[in-house]
Amino acid sequence: MDASSLPAEIDFAWPAIKALRELGGSGRIAQINEIIVEAEGITEQQLSICNPKGRPYVYYRIDWARSVLKRIGAMDNSIRGIWSLTQLGLSFTESDCRARYEQERQVIREENRRKRNSANKMPLGKAADVSSVTVSQDLSTYIDNDEVSDDLDDWKSELHERLVTMRPEAFERLSRRLLLEAGFQNVQVTGRPGDGGIDGVGVYRVSLVSFPVYFQCKRFSGTVQANMVRDFRGALAGRGEKGLLITTGEFTKGARDEAVRAGATPIDLVDGNELCELLKQYELGVKVTTRTVEDVEIVPAFFDQF
Repeated sequence: MDASSLPAEIDFAWPAIKALRELGGSGRIAQINEIIVEAEGITEQQLSICNPKGRPYVYYRIDWARSVLKRIGAMDNSIRGIWSLTQLGLSFTESDCRARYEQERQVIREENRRKRNSANKMPLGKAADVSSVTVSQDLSTYIDNDEVSDDLDDWKSELHERLVTMRPEAFERLSRRLLLEAGFQNVQVTGRPGDGGIDGVGVYRVSLVSFPVYFQCKRFSGTVQANMVRDFRGALAGRGEKGLLITTGEFTKGARDEAVRAGATPIDLVDGNELCELLKQYELGVKVTTRTVEDVEIVPAFFDQF
C-alpha cells in the first residue's frame, strides 16, 4: 500500500465540515482528525504511510483540505489553533462543498501558473531564489507548495524538521527544559538502558499539592499507536500515578482512547503540533515578533455635532 491508494485531499473536505459540526462548530486539530479518521474508516496501516517529511499522508491531506476551506471562507482558525465553521460552512451541503472546493482549486492552479511564468521570466540567477513555485512531491494531490496553509506554517514545518533530526538524548534534554518552563520542579532526565521506557520525572505543584509526573519522549515521525501508550503505562507500574508522553509524531485515535481508559493510570499526551506550539509559547528556539497594524476609521457622527 502506498500514498496513491489513499483518499485525495478533496475527499476530506466534506468530512472536515461534518467533523466540526459534530464538535458543535469548533474544535482542535486533533479532535477534527480523530473524527474524520474514524468516520472514513482510515486504518492504522493507512496512517503509517508518511510523506518525505515524516507526516502521515492522511493528516497532511486533511490539513490541506482545511486550508482550502479557509480560503473559500467556510472555516476559520484562531491564533490558539481552534478551528471553527463560518456561516458559509454551516450552510454547506455536500454538493456545495465539493463544487466550491473544485472552483477554488482552479483559482489556486491559476495563481501557481502565473507565479511559475513570472519566475521563468526573471533574470538568470534570480529564478532559483523563488522557492514558492516548487511543485509538491505529493503529486497524487496535485497541490503546489505555495498554497497557503495556516496549519502548515513555514515556521512549524521547519521546527518539526529540526526536532525529528535531534539526537534522542538531546530531545530528552529539550523536553526537560520545556517542562521546567511550564512550571515543573526538580525535573530529571533518567533515560538509560533498562529504564523500562521512562525518560524522566518531574514534580508538578498545584496549590498546596505536588505529585511526580513521569515522562517519555518519542522523537520520530509517523503515528504513536495504542500499544505504545500501554507499554509506557506498564513502565509506570509501581512508580507513579501520572504519565506524560511527548512525541514529534501524532497519536492515533486508539492511542488517545487508551490514554484515558477508565480504571487505568491516566497518560497525558503532547503531539508534534502541540509541541511546536508550546515551544513557541515559551520561546524555546522560536523567536516571536509581533507587528502592530494601525487601523484608522472615520466616525461621521463626531463631525455632525458641530
